[in-house]
Formats: sequence, C-alpha cells, structure tokens
Amino acid sequence: MKIVKSSDAQIIKNSDTSKLLEYSIGLKDKDIDFCINTISGRYPEKGYCTNEKCKEICYILEGNGTLNKKDQSINFEKDDVILIEKEEIYYWNGNCKIIMICTPAWYKEQCKLLDL
Repeated sequence: MKIVKSSDAQIIKNSDTSKLLEYSIGLKDKDIDFCINTISGRYPEKGYCTNEKCKEICYILEGNGTLNKKDQSINFEKDDVILIEKEEIYYWNGNCKIIMICTPAWYKEQCKLLDL
C-alpha cells in the first residue's frame, strides 16, 4: 500500500492551457498513475496529441468542454467519464478539471504532439 499526500503532489505545467497536479511521481508505480489536469482552453494549443503506450480513463471533476478527434467531437461535462485508448489522436478544448488515470503509467517520452 502507498499514499501520496496532496502536499507531496507536484505541479507540472504542460502548456499555457494545461497544468497537472501529479501524484504519480510519489507513487513510483510503472503500471498505473494518477493526476489532476486543469485545462483552460485548447490542449495541445495546436495540432493533436497521442499516447503511444497508455490507456487513459478521465473523470470530469469540474467544468465542461469537448474532446476532439479528426472525425469526431465528444462533448463532456462534470461527472462524465471518458476512456481514451492508446494511440488515439485527439485534443481537448474546454475549461475543466479532470482526474486522469493511465495504465501503464504515463511518461513524457511516450506522449507525442502531432501537427495534422
């Protein structure tokens, strides 16, 4: 059993529109991770992103917006859950706070930003 206190979570700024409260650094688990992402606008700010290794389950803690693929937009709001499969190509647009759990654990090098 492990615990990461909120006071030990690290703030990581992905961009001007995405700020993470990252608990996973303290968990040190390669199979799963946990963060809270605050999005204010479009992320990534241009193009799309994809996770080459991770599947993500996202719980909308606050706010609303859209999750956009090239051929589909999904509207979401507080208390919705979104599953993002590995290698899906997408971008977020909204003002929201999202709990994100990834498996296997997310790491920066497997996340790709794409200009499409």
